[in-house]
Amino acid sequence: MLVRDAMSTVVLTIGPAHTLRQAARLMSARHVGAAVVLDEDSSGLGILTERDILNSLALGQNPDHETACTHTTTDVVFAAPTWTLEEAASAMSHGGFRHLIVLDGNGPVGIVSVRDIIRCWAPVRHRVPA
Repeated sequence: MLVRDAMSTVVLTIGPAHTLRQAARLMSARHVGAAVVLDEDSSGLGILTERDILNSLALGQNPDHETACTHTTTDVVFAAPTWTLEEAASAMSHGGFRHLIVLDGNGPVGIVSVRDIIRCWAPVRHRVPA
């Protein structure tokens, strides 16, 4: 199975000036665990995850003052839609992260997460009638 078969095509894109609270609200509303941070003035594409927000809160930082650019991972590993799920899982395991931005051409077309891969690999459970 390929990344394109498992990835979520709901790609939340935010700017570097979004506060962590704004990012968290958007992520929660869209039921996603990561946002692509688009910073055309510097690093291009980065990723902000729920873990980044949690780490900031654990440090006692104010989510209304902390911005996405301060907590964005810019050293990002990107996946191609044609990668196998094994390749994606290997990249995640090797890098110690749970999300990959999927690029096709010039921009993001999806995000694949560990959860997406598990959904594809886990057997479908059928409800047994009583």
